[in-house]
Amino acid sequence: MKEKTKYILTIIVTLIIGVISTILTLNACGVFDEKIVEVDKTVKEVTITETDTIKESVDKIYDSVVYIESLKNGTATGSGSGFVYKEDDEYGYILTNQHVIDESEKIEITNIEGGVFNATLLGEDSYSDIAVLRVDKDAVLQVATLGSSDESNIGDTVFTVGSPLGKTYMGSVTKGILSGKNRTVTVSSQYVMEVLQVDAALNPGNSGGPLANINGEVIGINSLKLSQSEIEGMGFAIPIELVKTIAEKLENGEKIERPVLGVSMLDASSKYQLYKNGIILDSDIDEGVVVVEVSKNTPADVANLEKGDVILAINDVEVTNIAYFRAELYKYNVGDTIKLKVLRDNNVKEIKVKLDVTLENS
Repeated sequence: MKEKTKYILTIIVTLIIGVISTILTLNACGVFDEKIVEVDKTVKEVTITETDTIKESVDKIYDSVVYIESLKNGTATGSGSGFVYKEDDEYGYILTNQHVIDESEKIEITNIEGGVFNATLLGEDSYSDIAVLRVDKDAVLQVATLGSSDESNIGDTVFTVGSPLGKTYMGSVTKGILSGKNRTVTVSSQYVMEVLQVDAALNPGNSGGPLANINGEVIGINSLKLSQSEIEGMGFAIPIELVKTIAEKLENGEKIERPVLGVSMLDASSKYQLYKNGIILDSDIDEGVVVVEVSKNTPADVANLEKGDVILAINDVEVTNIAYFRAELYKYNVGDTIKLKVLRDNNVKEIKVKLDVTLENS
């Protein structure tokens, strides 16, 4: 019995010694050390830099843009945008669209700061849709820099500044790309324009405002927008090169002189109107410009153009209707000699014409 008790005590002592040894070992290893976890509650300020902004470009032109309102009999008849493109010691000079100020008796401009000033119309040209206004220098906050659309490429970033839907949204900026160059757009049945195509949003009121490149240089004047419901992202601007060729003349009140043939015309497709004028064409002739009447002592008269002649081309460039005929003709200057391809009595012949000054009809 004693031996059994001794055996049990030995086992208990051994277990106690083992537990104590284990605790000592773990303590030596630091298992039971108290750990204090410190939480860094410091709030760090982070600055995010946007690399795709065009703010610097916009700043170069933004304050040059103005809102334009045309009035007649004290009532607003039209509105749009414009921009200051030059200044001298007394005045600032503004470019806009002719249709923005058409038939106005009074013109007011509002600058970006909200200042309202009277503007004087110096000159306008309905064909190119360009007008030049003059304001007192006090109205000028900034002068835009004119660039070059010729040096711009399809896909280049462009932006506009204007007043879509009126003064409430004055100074709106839209961004896009140059979608096309040398586009031909029919403005009316009377003429076409060669324009720049962009996908930047253009809305009523943007007319006359600047189209600028990524350097903040004006490369065009916003003028047209296809507004059919099925068309999105197609806006048009007059190339600044065209604007430059006539701006100085408009500043001085000079009328833009364009060459003329001296004929009354109808489209070859206008069969009924031609018939009423005593002209009957073959049914397969539906393109070209038909001479209806030749005025005396004009370039057409001197060159012996005749009633019923169908003009097919100017210097080998085809002209399908009156609009394209005028667009091509107006590329030449008074005094230039052009070569016409003419269909007469089912025979094609070439006729040289020396151009003279503008007449009302053509």
